[in-house]
Amino acid sequence: MNDILHGLGAAAAFGGLGVVLLLLGILLVDVLTPGKLGHQIWVERNRNAAVLLSSALLGIGGIVFTAILYTYEDFGKGMVSTACFGVLGLVLMAVAFWVVDVLTPGKLGAILVDPEPHPAVWVTASCNLAVAAIVSASIA
Repeated sequence: MNDILHGLGAAAAFGGLGVVLLLLGILLVDVLTPGKLGHQIWVERNRNAAVLLSSALLGIGGIVFTAILYTYEDFGKGMVSTACFGVLGLVLMAVAFWVVDVLTPGKLGAILVDPEPHPAVWVTASCNLAVAAIVSASIA
């Protein structure tokens, strides 16, 4: 019974950390794009913004999943490791966003929240997922 309770506690703690990292991902995308991201997606039904945010959330979720899967035996060390890899993923996604913005015409943030579909959203979403895959591979 103690094993079950211990497992539930660890799952709750890692789950809570994962939710915090996902919220940081939402905040990061909101900071990188003009306007209010929630309004763009839920009120204006902006598909570009939804694809961009979805890719960031899937990427962070993948990093957190991999960090938990390969976590340390020591619970505290596992939590710190998961947090560090999650934050690293967020930072690298922001750097990739900036690089794409610098190398392409226009302001990427404005393009990505334009109500008209734009192929740049797929490129940026792919960058998010590629960065997450690279960080995830470095964990294992």
